[in-house]
Amino acid sequence: MHVSERFLKYVSFDTESNPESSTVPTSEKQKDLARFLVEEMKSIGIKDAYMDEYGYVYGTIEKNIDKEIPTIAFIAHMDTSPDLSGKDIKARIVKNYDGNDIVLNKEKNIIMKISEFEHLKGNIGKDLIVTDGTTLLGADDKAGIAEILTMAETLINNPSIKHGTIKLGFTPDEEVGSGADHFNLKDFGADFGYTVDGGELGELEYENFNAASAKITINGTNIHPGSAKGKMVSALLIGMELHNMLPVFENPAFTEDYEGFNHLNDMSGNVEQVKMQYIIRDHDMDKFNIKKERFVKIANYLNEKYGETTVELKLSDSYFNMKEKILPHMHIIETAKKAMVELDITPNIIPIRGGTDGARLSFMGLPCPNLCTGGYNFHGRYEYIPVQSMERVVDILLKIVELYTV
Repeated sequence: MHVSERFLKYVSFDTESNPESSTVPTSEKQKDLARFLVEEMKSIGIKDAYMDEYGYVYGTIEKNIDKEIPTIAFIAHMDTSPDLSGKDIKARIVKNYDGNDIVLNKEKNIIMKISEFEHLKGNIGKDLIVTDGTTLLGADDKAGIAEILTMAETLINNPSIKHGTIKLGFTPDEEVGSGADHFNLKDFGADFGYTVDGGELGELEYENFNAASAKITINGTNIHPGSAKGKMVSALLIGMELHNMLPVFENPAFTEDYEGFNHLNDMSGNVEQVKMQYIIRDHDMDKFNIKKERFVKIANYLNEKYGETTVELKLSDSYFNMKEKILPHMHIIETAKKAMVELDITPNIIPIRGGTDGARLSFMGLPCPNLCTGGYNFHGRYEYIPVQSMERVVDILLKIVELYTV
Protein backbone atom coordinates (compact mmCIF):
# COMPACT_ATOMS: atom_id res chain seq x y z
CA MET A 1 0.00 0.00 0.00
CA HIS A 2 1.29 3.47 -0.85
CA VAL A 3 2.23 5.65 2.10
CA SER A 4 -0.29 8.36 1.18
CA GLU A 5 -3.15 5.86 0.88
CA ARG A 6 -2.26 4.51 4.30
CA PHE A 7 -2.12 8.01 5.75
CA LEU A 8 -5.53 8.98 4.34
CA LYS A 9 -7.04 5.94 6.00
CA TYR A 10 -5.61 6.91 9.37
CA VAL A 11 -6.84 10.51 9.29
CA SER A 12 -10.41 9.22 8.93
CA PHE A 13 -10.16 8.21 12.61
CA ASP A 14 -10.87 10.93 15.17
CA THR A 15 -8.15 10.44 17.78
CA GLU A 16 -8.07 13.81 19.52
CA SER A 17 -6.65 13.47 23.03
CA ASN A 18 -8.22 15.22 26.01
CA PRO A 19 -6.03 17.20 28.42
CA GLU A 20 -8.82 17.35 31.01
CA SER A 21 -9.28 13.58 31.21
CA SER A 22 -7.67 11.32 33.81
CA THR A 23 -8.38 8.10 31.91
CA VAL A 24 -5.77 6.14 29.92
CA PRO A 25 -5.93 6.82 27.07
CA THR A 26 -7.49 10.23 27.64
CA SER A 27 -10.07 9.52 24.92
CA GLU A 28 -11.42 6.04 24.27
CA LYS A 29 -11.68 6.72 20.53
CA GLN A 30 -7.89 6.51 20.23
CA LYS A 31 -8.29 2.75 20.68
CA ASP A 32 -10.33 2.59 17.47
CA LEU A 33 -7.24 3.48 15.44
CA ALA A 34 -5.09 1.28 17.68
CA ARG A 35 -7.24 -1.76 16.92
CA PHE A 36 -7.18 -0.93 13.21
CA LEU A 37 -3.39 -0.70 13.25
CA VAL A 38 -3.06 -4.07 14.97
CA GLU A 39 -5.12 -5.74 12.25
CA GLU A 40 -3.18 -3.98 9.52
CA MET A 41 0.15 -4.95 11.08
CA LYS A 42 -0.93 -8.58 11.26
CA SER A 43 -2.10 -8.47 7.65
CA ILE A 44 1.35 -7.37 6.43
CA GLY A 45 3.11 -10.07 8.45
CA ILE A 46 3.82 -8.59 11.90
CA LYS A 47 2.62 -11.64 13.77
CA ASP A 48 3.01 -10.41 17.34
CA ALA A 49 1.17 -7.09 16.86
CA TYR A 50 -1.10 -6.23 19.79
CA MET A 51 -2.75 -3.41 21.71
CA ASP A 52 -2.29 -3.38 25.47
CA GLU A 53 -4.81 -2.29 28.11
CA TYR A 54 -3.65 1.34 27.85
CA GLY A 55 -4.12 1.59 24.09
CA TYR A 56 -0.43 1.28 23.15
CA VAL A 57 0.35 -0.75 20.02
CA TYR A 58 3.49 -2.87 19.70
CA GLY A 59 4.95 -5.17 17.08
CA THR A 60 8.18 -6.77 15.88
CA ILE A 61 9.77 -7.23 12.48
CA GLU A 62 11.96 -10.29 12.99
CA LYS A 63 15.54 -10.08 11.81
CA ASN A 64 16.62 -11.90 8.65
CA ILE A 65 20.36 -11.62 9.14
CA ASP A 66 22.69 -13.92 11.13
CA LYS A 67 25.10 -11.40 12.62
CA GLU A 68 24.50 -9.51 15.84
CA ILE A 69 23.31 -5.98 15.19
CA PRO A 70 21.34 -3.52 17.33
CA THR A 71 17.59 -3.73 17.74
CA ILE A 72 16.13 -0.46 16.44
CA ALA A 73 12.77 1.01 17.42
CA PHE A 74 10.55 3.29 15.36
CA ILE A 75 7.83 5.08 17.31
CA ALA A 76 4.97 7.45 16.46
CA HIS A 77 1.83 8.65 18.21
CA MET A 78 -1.79 8.04 17.30
CA ASP A 79 -3.51 11.03 18.91
CA THR A 80 -4.03 14.45 17.42
CA SER A 81 -3.81 17.79 19.18
CA PRO A 82 -6.82 19.21 21.04
CA ASP A 83 -5.86 22.64 19.65
CA LEU A 84 -8.26 22.08 16.74
CA SER A 85 -10.85 19.45 15.91
CA GLY A 86 -9.65 16.18 14.39
CA LYS A 87 -13.16 14.94 13.63
CA ASP A 88 -14.52 14.44 10.11
CA ILE A 89 -11.28 15.49 8.45
CA LYS A 90 -11.89 16.19 4.78
CA ALA A 91 -8.48 15.66 3.26
CA ARG A 92 -7.74 16.15 -0.40
CA ILE A 93 -4.65 16.12 -2.60
CA VAL A 94 -3.62 19.25 -4.48
CA LYS A 95 -1.77 17.62 -7.35
CA ASN A 96 1.27 19.25 -8.93
CA TYR A 97 1.03 22.35 -6.73
CA ASP A 98 1.45 25.45 -8.90
CA GLY A 99 2.82 27.91 -6.33
CA ASN A 100 -0.34 29.98 -5.87
CA ASP A 101 -2.55 30.50 -2.83
CA ILE A 102 -4.59 27.39 -2.01
CA VAL A 103 -8.32 27.85 -1.44
CA LEU A 104 -9.08 25.33 1.27
CA ASN A 105 -12.70 26.31 1.73
CA LYS A 106 -14.38 28.63 -0.74
CA GLU A 107 -17.61 28.85 1.25
CA LYS A 108 -15.83 29.94 4.44
CA ASN A 109 -13.14 31.91 2.60
CA ILE A 110 -10.30 29.91 4.18
CA ILE A 111 -7.19 30.39 2.07
CA MET A 112 -3.65 29.16 2.65
CA LYS A 113 -1.66 32.13 1.41
CA ILE A 114 1.86 31.86 0.09
CA SER A 115 2.55 35.30 1.61
CA GLU A 116 1.96 33.79 5.07
CA PHE A 117 3.49 30.36 4.48
CA GLU A 118 6.63 30.88 2.43
CA HIS A 119 7.62 27.21 2.66
CA LEU A 120 4.91 26.53 0.09
CA LYS A 121 7.37 27.87 -2.51
CA GLY A 122 9.69 24.95 -1.78
CA ASN A 123 6.92 22.48 -2.58
CA ILE A 124 5.97 23.66 -6.06
CA GLY A 125 5.34 20.67 -8.31
CA LYS A 126 4.58 18.33 -5.41
CA ASP A 127 1.26 16.76 -4.46
CA LEU A 128 0.08 18.38 -1.22
CA ILE A 129 -2.40 16.75 1.15
CA VAL A 130 -4.50 19.50 2.75
CA THR A 131 -7.76 19.87 4.70
CA ASP A 132 -10.92 21.85 3.97
CA GLY A 133 -9.76 24.38 6.56
CA THR A 134 -12.22 23.40 9.29
CA THR A 135 -9.99 20.83 11.03
CA LEU A 136 -6.35 19.97 11.42
CA LEU A 137 -4.97 17.28 9.14
CA GLY A 138 -3.35 14.89 11.59
CA ALA A 139 0.01 14.49 9.86
CA ASP A 140 1.25 15.01 13.42
CA ASP A 141 1.62 12.13 13.77
CA LYS A 142 -0.40 9.82 11.57
CA ALA A 143 2.11 10.55 8.82
CA GLY A 144 4.78 9.04 11.07
CA ILE A 145 2.69 5.89 11.55
CA ALA A 146 2.06 5.60 7.81
CA GLU A 147 5.76 6.01 7.03
CA ILE A 148 6.83 3.45 9.63
CA LEU A 149 4.32 0.83 8.48
CA THR A 150 5.15 1.43 4.81
CA MET A 151 8.79 0.79 5.71
CA ALA A 152 7.71 -2.34 7.58
CA GLU A 153 5.68 -3.64 4.65
CA THR A 154 8.59 -2.98 2.29
CA LEU A 155 10.98 -4.99 4.46
CA ILE A 156 8.58 -7.89 4.95
CA ASN A 157 7.74 -8.09 1.23
CA ASN A 158 11.39 -7.89 0.19
CA PRO A 159 13.38 -10.44 2.20
CA SER A 160 16.44 -9.66 0.07
CA ILE A 161 16.72 -6.45 2.13
CA LYS A 162 18.70 -7.59 5.16
CA HIS A 163 17.92 -6.12 8.55
CA GLY A 164 18.10 -6.76 12.25
CA THR A 165 15.19 -6.96 14.69
CA ILE A 166 12.99 -3.88 14.45
CA LYS A 167 10.53 -2.87 17.15
CA LEU A 168 7.49 -0.74 16.42
CA GLY A 169 5.51 1.29 18.95
CA PHE A 170 2.49 3.54 18.52
CA THR A 171 1.41 5.58 21.51
CA PRO A 172 -1.70 7.47 22.63
CA ASP A 173 -1.79 10.86 24.36
CA GLU A 174 1.51 12.33 23.17
CA GLU A 175 -0.15 15.66 22.50
CA VAL A 176 -1.21 16.02 26.14
CA GLY A 177 2.22 15.06 27.48
CA SER A 178 1.55 11.54 28.69
CA GLY A 179 2.43 9.44 25.65
CA ALA A 180 5.29 7.65 27.40
CA ASP A 181 3.60 7.22 30.78
CA HIS A 182 2.67 3.58 30.25
CA PHE A 183 5.13 2.60 27.50
CA ASN A 184 6.26 -0.96 28.23
CA LEU A 185 10.01 -0.52 27.79
CA LYS A 186 10.77 -3.59 29.88
CA ASP A 187 9.27 -5.94 27.30
CA PHE A 188 9.94 -3.72 24.28
CA GLY A 189 13.57 -4.77 24.03
CA ALA A 190 15.08 -2.14 21.73
CA ASP A 191 18.63 -0.78 22.07
CA PHE A 192 17.66 2.70 20.81
CA GLY A 193 14.99 4.24 18.68
CA TYR A 194 13.66 7.11 16.63
CA THR A 195 10.36 8.89 16.98
CA VAL A 196 9.05 9.85 13.56
CA ASP A 197 7.26 12.98 14.69
CA GLY A 198 9.08 15.99 13.24
CA GLY A 199 8.35 18.54 10.56
CA GLU A 200 9.67 19.19 7.09
CA LEU A 201 11.88 16.77 5.20
CA GLY A 202 15.43 16.64 6.56
CA GLU A 203 14.69 17.65 10.14
CA LEU A 204 16.62 15.71 12.78
CA GLU A 205 16.30 16.66 16.42
CA TYR A 206 17.95 15.55 19.63
CA GLU A 207 17.50 18.66 21.74
CA ASN A 208 14.15 19.68 23.15
CA PHE A 209 12.74 21.95 25.79
CA ASN A 210 12.78 21.23 29.47
CA ALA A 211 9.10 21.60 30.24
CA ALA A 212 6.88 22.32 33.22
CA SER A 213 3.36 23.52 33.90
CA ALA A 214 2.21 26.09 36.42
CA LYS A 215 -1.42 25.79 37.53
CA ILE A 216 -2.49 28.81 39.53
CA THR A 217 -5.66 29.47 41.52
CA ILE A 218 -6.22 33.01 42.79
CA ASN A 219 -8.77 33.46 45.55
CA GLY A 220 -10.41 36.87 45.87
CA THR A 221 -13.27 38.40 47.83
CA ASN A 222 -16.31 39.62 45.93
CA ILE A 223 -18.31 42.47 47.45
CA HIS A 224 -20.99 44.58 45.78
CA PRO A 225 -18.99 47.34 44.07
CA GLY A 226 -21.16 49.94 45.73
CA SER A 227 -19.80 49.01 49.15
CA ALA A 228 -16.47 47.45 48.19
CA LYS A 229 -14.04 50.00 49.60
CA GLY A 230 -11.45 48.28 51.76
CA LYS A 231 -13.20 44.93 51.35
CA MET A 232 -13.09 43.75 47.73
CA VAL A 233 -10.07 41.75 46.62
CA SER A 234 -10.32 41.12 42.88
CA ALA A 235 -8.82 37.84 41.76
CA LEU A 236 -8.95 39.19 38.21
CA LEU A 237 -6.74 42.14 39.03
CA ILE A 238 -4.31 39.99 41.03
CA GLY A 239 -4.09 37.66 38.02
CA MET A 240 -3.20 40.62 35.83
CA GLU A 241 -0.67 41.75 38.41
CA LEU A 242 0.89 38.30 38.52
CA HIS A 243 1.21 38.09 34.76
CA ASN A 244 2.73 41.56 34.54
CA MET A 245 5.46 40.53 36.99
CA LEU A 246 6.79 38.02 34.43
CA PRO A 247 9.44 39.22 31.94
CA VAL A 248 7.61 40.72 28.96
CA PHE A 249 9.89 39.23 26.33
CA GLU A 250 9.87 35.70 27.80
CA ASN A 251 6.74 35.16 25.76
CA PRO A 252 6.40 32.74 22.81
CA ALA A 253 5.63 35.64 20.48
CA PHE A 254 9.11 37.07 21.10
CA THR A 255 11.23 33.90 21.21
CA GLU A 256 12.92 31.51 18.78
CA ASP A 257 15.65 28.86 18.52
CA TYR A 258 17.03 28.18 22.01
CA GLU A 259 15.08 30.96 23.75
CA GLY A 260 12.66 29.79 26.41
CA PHE A 261 9.32 31.25 27.45
CA ASN A 262 6.43 31.40 29.90
CA HIS A 263 3.14 30.95 28.05
CA LEU A 264 -0.26 31.78 29.55
CA ASN A 265 -2.21 29.01 27.88
CA ASP A 266 -5.54 29.37 29.68
CA MET A 267 -7.23 31.88 31.98
CA SER A 268 -10.76 31.92 33.35
CA GLY A 269 -12.64 33.26 36.31
CA ASN A 270 -14.20 36.26 38.01
CA VAL A 271 -13.64 38.57 40.95
CA GLU A 272 -14.06 35.71 43.40
CA GLN A 273 -11.67 33.22 41.80
CA VAL A 274 -9.37 33.00 38.79
CA LYS A 275 -7.60 29.97 37.34
CA MET A 276 -4.51 30.40 35.18
CA GLN A 277 -2.43 27.77 33.41
CA TYR A 278 1.08 28.42 32.15
CA ILE A 279 3.55 26.25 30.32
CA ILE A 280 7.22 26.93 31.10
CA ARG A 281 9.91 26.03 28.57
CA ASP A 282 13.69 26.35 28.20
CA HIS A 283 16.46 24.28 26.63
CA ASP A 284 18.92 25.33 29.32
CA MET A 285 18.31 23.61 32.68
CA ASP A 286 19.64 26.52 34.75
CA LYS A 287 17.40 29.01 32.95
CA PHE A 288 14.50 26.57 33.23
CA ASN A 289 14.93 26.37 36.99
CA ILE A 290 15.14 30.17 37.24
CA LYS A 291 11.84 30.45 35.36
CA LYS A 292 10.14 28.03 37.75
CA GLU A 293 11.61 29.76 40.81
CA ARG A 294 10.28 33.08 39.54
CA PHE A 295 6.73 31.74 39.73
CA VAL A 296 7.35 30.65 43.32
CA LYS A 297 8.74 34.08 44.25
CA ILE A 298 5.81 35.90 42.62
CA ALA A 299 3.29 33.67 44.41
CA ASN A 300 5.04 34.23 47.74
CA TYR A 301 5.14 37.99 47.20
CA LEU A 302 1.43 38.19 46.33
CA ASN A 303 0.50 36.01 49.28
CA GLU A 304 2.46 38.31 51.56
CA LYS A 305 0.73 41.30 50.02
CA TYR A 306 -2.86 40.00 49.93
CA GLY A 307 -2.94 37.10 52.39
CA GLU A 308 -1.31 33.69 52.51
CA THR A 309 -4.05 31.69 50.73
CA THR A 310 -4.57 34.20 47.92
CA VAL A 311 -2.36 32.48 45.34
CA GLU A 312 -2.21 28.69 45.13
CA LEU A 313 0.58 27.49 42.83
CA LYS A 314 1.12 23.96 41.57
CA LEU A 315 4.32 23.43 39.57
CA SER A 316 4.79 20.15 37.70
CA ASP A 317 7.68 19.03 35.51
CA SER A 318 6.54 17.52 32.22
CA TYR A 319 9.71 16.39 30.43
CA PHE A 320 13.39 17.25 30.10
CA ASN A 321 15.92 17.96 27.35
CA MET A 322 16.96 14.61 25.88
CA LYS A 323 20.35 15.96 24.75
CA GLU A 324 22.22 14.60 27.78
CA LYS A 325 20.84 11.12 27.08
CA ILE A 326 21.66 11.21 23.36
CA LEU A 327 25.23 12.56 23.59
CA PRO A 328 26.67 9.22 24.80
CA HIS A 329 25.03 7.53 21.77
CA MET A 330 25.72 9.97 18.95
CA HIS A 331 25.96 7.11 16.44
CA ILE A 332 22.14 7.34 16.34
CA ILE A 333 22.37 10.90 15.02
CA GLU A 334 25.34 10.26 12.75
CA THR A 335 23.59 7.29 11.14
CA ALA A 336 20.44 9.31 10.47
CA LYS A 337 22.55 12.12 8.97
CA LYS A 338 24.42 9.66 6.78
CA ALA A 339 21.14 8.12 5.62
CA MET A 340 19.87 11.50 4.52
CA VAL A 341 23.11 12.49 2.79
CA GLU A 342 23.20 9.21 0.84
CA LEU A 343 19.64 9.96 -0.31
CA ASP A 344 20.56 13.53 -1.35
CA ILE A 345 18.48 14.98 1.46
CA THR A 346 20.09 17.81 3.42
CA PRO A 347 20.04 17.10 7.17
CA ASN A 348 18.68 19.99 9.20
CA ILE A 349 19.63 19.47 12.84
CA ILE A 350 17.59 21.84 14.95
CA PRO A 351 16.38 22.07 18.54
CA ILE A 352 12.75 21.09 19.08
CA ARG A 353 10.72 23.98 20.40
CA GLY A 354 8.47 21.46 22.07
CA GLY A 355 8.74 17.85 23.17
CA THR A 356 8.19 14.34 21.91
CA ASP A 357 7.65 10.90 23.39
CA GLY A 358 11.33 10.40 22.57
CA ALA A 359 12.38 12.89 25.26
CA ARG A 360 10.56 10.93 27.95
CA LEU A 361 11.69 7.58 26.55
CA SER A 362 15.31 8.76 26.51
CA PHE A 363 15.14 9.42 30.24
CA MET A 364 13.44 6.05 30.74
CA GLY A 365 16.43 4.32 29.16
CA LEU A 366 15.72 4.24 25.41
CA PRO A 367 17.81 6.89 23.58
CA CYS A 368 15.32 8.21 21.07
CA PRO A 369 15.88 11.32 18.89
CA ASN A 370 13.27 12.63 16.49
CA LEU A 371 13.02 12.29 12.70
CA CYS A 372 10.99 14.31 10.23
CA THR A 373 7.60 13.29 8.85
CA GLY A 374 7.63 15.86 6.04
CA GLY A 375 4.67 17.88 7.32
CA TYR A 376 4.03 21.58 7.93
CA ASN A 377 1.80 23.81 10.08
CA PHE A 378 0.93 21.18 12.67
CA HIS A 379 -1.98 21.70 15.07
CA GLY A 380 -3.88 24.05 12.79
CA ARG A 381 -6.24 24.36 9.86
CA TYR A 382 -3.38 25.09 7.45
CA GLU A 383 -1.57 21.81 8.14
CA TYR A 384 -0.37 20.03 5.03
CA ILE A 385 2.10 17.38 3.90
CA PRO A 386 3.62 16.68 0.47
CA VAL A 387 3.16 13.10 -0.72
CA GLN A 388 6.70 13.09 -2.10
CA SER A 389 8.11 14.05 1.30
CA MET A 390 6.35 11.11 2.91
CA GLU A 391 7.88 8.83 0.30
CA ARG A 392 11.32 10.23 1.08
CA VAL A 393 10.87 9.69 4.81
CA VAL A 394 10.13 6.03 4.08
CA ASP A 395 13.42 5.98 2.15
CA ILE A 396 15.22 7.48 5.17
CA LEU A 397 13.85 4.81 7.51
CA LEU A 398 14.87 2.04 5.13
CA LYS A 399 18.33 3.54 4.73
CA ILE A 400 18.84 3.76 8.51
CA VAL A 401 17.93 0.09 8.80
CA GLU A 402 20.35 -0.76 6.00
CA LEU A 403 23.24 1.24 7.50
CA TYR A 404 23.03 -0.68 10.76
CA THR A 405 23.61 -3.94 8.91
CA VAL A 406 26.90 -2.77 7.41
